[in-house]
Amino acid sequence: MLVTGTSGRGWLHLLLVFLVGVSPTAWSHQGMHPRSIKIEGDITLGGLFPVHAKGPAGVPCGEIKKEKGIHRLEAMLYALDQINSDPDLLPNITLGARILDTCSRDTYALEQSLTFVQALIQKDTSDIRCSNGEPPIIRKPERVVGVIGASGSSVSIMVANVLRLFEIPQISYASTSPELSDNNRYDFFSRVVPPDSYQAQAMVDIVKAMGWNYVSTLASEGNYGESGVDAFIQISREAGGLCVAQSLKIPRDPKPGEFDKIIKRLMETSNARGVIIFASEDDIKRVLEAAKRANLTGQFLFVGSDSWGAKITPILDQEDMAEGAVTILPKRASIEGFDQYFTSRSLENNRRNIWFAEFWEDDFRCKLTRPGIKIDSEKKKCTGNERVSRDSTYEQEGKVQFVIDAVYAMAHALHNMHQDLCPGSTGVCDKMDPVEGRLLLSYIRSVNFNGSAGTGVLFNENGDAPGRYDIFQYQVTNITNPGYKVIGQWTNNLRLNLEEMQWSGGNKQVPDSVCSFPCNPGERKKMVKGVPCCWHCELCDGYHYQLDEFNCELCPFNMRPTPNRTGCRPTPIIKLEWHSPWAIIPVFLAILGILATSSVVLTFVRFNDTPIVRASGRELSYVLLTGIFLIYLITFLMIAEPGAVVCAFRRLLLGLGMSITYSAMLTKTNRIYRIFEQGKKSVTPPRFISPTSQLAITFTLISVQVVGVFVWFGVVPPHTIIDYEELRPPNPELARGILKCDMSDLSLICCLSYSIVLMVTCTVYAVKSRGVPETFNEAKPIGFTMYTTCIIWLAFVPIFFGTAQSTEKMYIQTTTLTVSMSLSAYVSLGMLYIPKVYVIIFHPEQNVQKRKRSFKAVAQAATMSTRLSQKSNDKQNGETKIEQCNQGPFWLPCNLWSTICTHTNNKDFVYYTF
Repeated sequence: MLVTGTSGRGWLHLLLVFLVGVSPTAWSHQGMHPRSIKIEGDITLGGLFPVHAKGPAGVPCGEIKKEKGIHRLEAMLYALDQINSDPDLLPNITLGARILDTCSRDTYALEQSLTFVQALIQKDTSDIRCSNGEPPIIRKPERVVGVIGASGSSVSIMVANVLRLFEIPQISYASTSPELSDNNRYDFFSRVVPPDSYQAQAMVDIVKAMGWNYVSTLASEGNYGESGVDAFIQISREAGGLCVAQSLKIPRDPKPGEFDKIIKRLMETSNARGVIIFASEDDIKRVLEAAKRANLTGQFLFVGSDSWGAKITPILDQEDMAEGAVTILPKRASIEGFDQYFTSRSLENNRRNIWFAEFWEDDFRCKLTRPGIKIDSEKKKCTGNERVSRDSTYEQEGKVQFVIDAVYAMAHALHNMHQDLCPGSTGVCDKMDPVEGRLLLSYIRSVNFNGSAGTGVLFNENGDAPGRYDIFQYQVTNITNPGYKVIGQWTNNLRLNLEEMQWSGGNKQVPDSVCSFPCNPGERKKMVKGVPCCWHCELCDGYHYQLDEFNCELCPFNMRPTPNRTGCRPTPIIKLEWHSPWAIIPVFLAILGILATSSVVLTFVRFNDTPIVRASGRELSYVLLTGIFLIYLITFLMIAEPGAVVCAFRRLLLGLGMSITYSAMLTKTNRIYRIFEQGKKSVTPPRFISPTSQLAITFTLISVQVVGVFVWFGVVPPHTIIDYEELRPPNPELARGILKCDMSDLSLICCLSYSIVLMVTCTVYAVKSRGVPETFNEAKPIGFTMYTTCIIWLAFVPIFFGTAQSTEKMYIQTTTLTVSMSLSAYVSLGMLYIPKVYVIIFHPEQNVQKRKRSFKAVAQAATMSTRLSQKSNDKQNGETKIEQCNQGPFWLPCNLWSTICTHTNNKDFVYYTF
């Protein structure tokens, strides 16, 4: 029948052009029914399968896809057969199908899927007439109530945008893009496979379980790869502790050398050995090939998505590069019934599959004869007796289970809908003719049954199936038997058996993929700005310890860090020990000095009334010897363990011995100086030169020191302290707390300062008395004593204060102080008393009394001789000639004594007492 006129399609043109992007004219050129499989039935389901791969430029379809295309398509046909033969599921209702080829291309799939919406487009035929003027008879197109598919996420997204406009529910068996979980945009879309957001969560859990915190991502350009990586990055950020070093994309049409550039870029962050890969099989293979060309075997540790799964194709001939790869695949099982069904298919019993002959040729590598087509001589002729699995390699494709579950989900929803809308009726009742899409969707979302693998099939509010994954690792146990091994599962949480994992070279230790390795104990993390997984390790130096992962804290003043700097420990407390080398020398000198002093005292006591002892001034000599003895004694107090009593005696005796010694010495030099000066002016002796006066002066000077010490006792009672600051060098291992008396360096010098003043004053008088004759009493020995003592103490000061920062400060300063004091005592003892003891012991013949005169007699003789000398002395150059003499009374000038010597004929006496 010839139909004339124009079609009143109205808004359909705009719909297809602007919303779909396909011209109705182009569609019509394909014919009203594109090449497809048609299965008759009471209710028709649509089917979308990638029977062919993408074709080259300008050609929509390429070579046939045996597993992803034919296996999955046959799975739908198998499921329909099973449902139609099941008396309990949709009884008396036959499911039919309209199955289309998407050619793995979203735009082509969209054009094909317009077949499903034909029956829903209302056409205005009022202006169409037949040639005889009668209205045309237009065959009503079949109505598709639901669609099974598509496979790729990009295809499903494109088709879903059209199907939702016509409220046709869609159940995918392989599309996993997280974008499809958006129930506002894809509200009629459901899937029996879990979305990649679950897969991404599982991959994040795997990465963290292996201890990795620094990985790169690699995605094929397109919805599947990009959405998967985006989900992984988003989840890793929310989880924390995982950083993405680089996120690279593989172009849809990569240029030559593109994969080599990708490998080179991945090596820029070589610490990120883990590579999360959401890519197609072909892209995975080419990445492995590029890594092999770069000789990077074992460098990258891949974690692959379900597009890699447990497939051999992506790693064929690249097994060494894929070794250790961890892959993920929705939990699945091989359906035994399908294997029996598919292996029994032949050209004779499977004519409903219009692409089966093409599969047959590809699978058995033969050529079917067709009228008018000459067979290629290089290919054998197909006999038709070949059998799948017997004459070719066969392994059930991984998504077969999900195709069957998707068909059954649609069937269960229709079954429940039929029971509710058509109770007791057989066949499709009026309420289900036509089937309302939105109502059917509600039944789809409510199904809950055991699928073909025995696992539950159900959907959440977004139409997503629960996440159930098997985790594989590609292991090379030996050179001839590589393979995937199940090492764990993920069902909302991870169960991973790390002991069963095996890496390059059979190593069981999980390799590292971290930006920065954990810091050693005692080191803190200094984070790299903007990269929370990267840090530098800094040692908690000095007296700091590691408070936590990021901070160091200073130990309390009385503690030091442990060797690994993870905490603090008490600082050892030390004191100067008797057996220390620093104590042995001072103690030896002190003991020797005490023995020498005791010997001198005993000698003086034994020969107390001899001329030498009396001439040396017995009273002051005993006082001076007492001071020397106390100077030696202080050595033992400085080395003894500090305590309240020891500290008190240190304060008292440290300056007392020296003040006694130099007070007595100052009194002697002052007496000599006054007598010497007085003798120049008159024969009247100076005041306070008697022994009693000398003792009074000495004890007055000593009392100043004693009073000062007792005032100190009152202000600050003596006590011990533990000084943690004195011995606190940069190396805390050498830190020590020093148990000592509460005497600082300043207080110690203050304690000695009075004695130093006495010493300096005594030295001044010794200098002033330097003109006294050599054999005149003790003036010269006292002078030499004071000069030597000053030199000792001048050396003491730089040594004492110059070692203030030394780690041996306590030892050096204590030894320096005690040795300096002992040497001072040795000088005084040696200069003043050892010669006398030597004469007393070894030359007693010199220790006899000579002529003794009274002061009055000497004074009268001195007056007379002065007058005589004024008359008899010769004048030379206007000066008076004075005869020198070597000996004389301790209070007379030399010229006066010379006169006395001349007139009294008594030059040889040495000792003179008053």
